[in-house]
Amino acid sequence: MKFSIIGCGRTGINLAVYLEQAGFKPQGFFSKTRSSAEKAFNAVNNKGQIFDKPEQTCENCEILFITTPDDTIEKVCSYIASKNAFKTDLTVFHLSGALSSKILVSAQKSNIGSIHPLQSFTPYSKGQNSPFKGINISVEGNDKAVKIGKKIVTALNANYFTIPTEAKMLYHASAVVASNFLVTLENFAINLLKKADISDEKAYEILEPLIMGTLSNIKNNGSVNALTGPVARGDSDIVKSHLNAIEKDAPEFADLYRLMGKYTLNIAKQRKEISQTQINKLADIFTRQ
Repeated sequence: MKFSIIGCGRTGINLAVYLEQAGFKPQGFFSKTRSSAEKAFNAVNNKGQIFDKPEQTCENCEILFITTPDDTIEKVCSYIASKNAFKTDLTVFHLSGALSSKILVSAQKSNIGSIHPLQSFTPYSKGQNSPFKGINISVEGNDKAVKIGKKIVTALNANYFTIPTEAKMLYHASAVVASNFLVTLENFAINLLKKADISDEKAYEILEPLIMGTLSNIKNNGSVNALTGPVARGDSDIVKSHLNAIEKDAPEFADLYRLMGKYTLNIAKQRKEISQTQINKLADIFTRQ
């Protein structure tokens, strides 16, 4: 299938390269700066062409990828629509994680959808390993767009999963919690060890086996069954001592400990292994200021 790309940054160029290697045919490139479009053109061995106007990317094209920053996707799409460039045999995708295909409504003459790789991209370098191989990519949109999206993901040697259009923001929030908030929690843990006179480097070295073991337990047993520790055991005395120590030596983290403890208790209750008395004692500690 013939494809064009608008927005030739890291994601756009990597996508162009590996689609071309998978047998898709580059048709053209447009970017805010011509030099970026030239980089994409060069990366696919000068196949296709560099366009001067975004609407030209729809010419002789079957798939159009809008890989611009999130806040410009809808504007770009609306501009192309104003030029009456969209056609019925074209499928338009954007690659935003948070936004759904609804922002492409001005292109509804064509098929519209979104694909989002759960992966961060580095600048393309010739000879690198494919950043798409084995990763997970969400696909949503109208029926034909989803069908084509699945083919694209499969061709990239990645794994696809579909989500309802209206659930796109929840999906993205989940990714943020799993990745960004995990960093926040590990920063919390590392800071507590620093208060115990352990360096940053040594702190992570100490925690890494525990972190990786926990992730493995979640993968193999599910998040509820993977829970261990004083909350899972109903040990309110240890939890209270934790908070006393944190309030004394790292008071800026006390509220975070209470908040995480409150939701950890909700997981522990699902195990049905601690008594109501233990639950009540823990709940009181987590809500007390």
